[in-house]
Amino acid sequence: MPPIPPSGPQRLPPTTQLGAVHLQVSELTRSMEYYRRVLGLVPLRSSEKEASLGAHAEDPPLVHLTMRAGTRPIPPRGRLGLFHFALLVPGRKALTEFAAHLAALGIRPGASDHRVSEALYLSDPDGLGIEVYADRPRDQWREARGELAMSTDPLDLAGLIREGSTGPWSGMPRGTVMGHIHLHVGDLRRASEFYHETLGFDKTVWSYPGALFLSAGGYHHHLGVNTWAASAPPAGEGDARLLSWELVLPSAEDAERALDSLDQGGAEVDRESGLARDPWGTPLRLRS
Repeated sequence: MPPIPPSGPQRLPPTTQLGAVHLQVSELTRSMEYYRRVLGLVPLRSSEKEASLGAHAEDPPLVHLTMRAGTRPIPPRGRLGLFHFALLVPGRKALTEFAAHLAALGIRPGASDHRVSEALYLSDPDGLGIEVYADRPRDQWREARGELAMSTDPLDLAGLIREGSTGPWSGMPRGTVMGHIHLHVGDLRRASEFYHETLGFDKTVWSYPGALFLSAGGYHHHLGVNTWAASAPPAGEGDARLLSWELVLPSAEDAERALDSLDQGGAEVDRESGLARDPWGTPLRLRS
């Protein structure tokens, strides 16, 4: 299925990837313990108010945590900004082992079959959303009415746990990467203008109720946006929130071109830091 390329000249290179997420949390020690014990990430560096974690000591960071005293947890109706960040594990076996690990901890995650992937859903101690998922082989992806066929179907969690209960779990496996980011936005048309027409993501799924999925290089999605919390305010300084997420481009020139396009499109852009904000103030950092 050919994705819909942007109508303008800017298009993200096919080898574009995602980097780390930077999160604001209320209690650093509590959050680090959750990310270590539940997700199996390892601390790469830490200080009194900040920490970085990755899958293994020699791997790049996946999550940066910054503590702000008095930070409020995400309310039930959500905030515009982060819906969840998604860690992609290297294969279904790794997902079954993670499911069995959660069961051993007494944690029952959300579980969905998206046709292109199988996914487990969690919330950290501040209510920030997390997905851990494994992709199905690309030759199993299908299209429907010109777009990639994705859905949210029930996943056999008990079966997944049984498959993974063959040995001890040793933490998030090597090869785990940031697979995608999913954001609450206020309006899909404006989100499309920013992320598709101006930044240069391709559209892959556009008829999913209340959501739009975008990617570079033919992936099912590096970015999802939805209006399921459209009446909520943007996450503020006192909220648990996404401080930024990283888009990693092949070269500095690619990053500059993307920033140029965002700047010309009227986005708030900080050239020195490579930071841009979407129409609801959610920060995106572009780097090579």
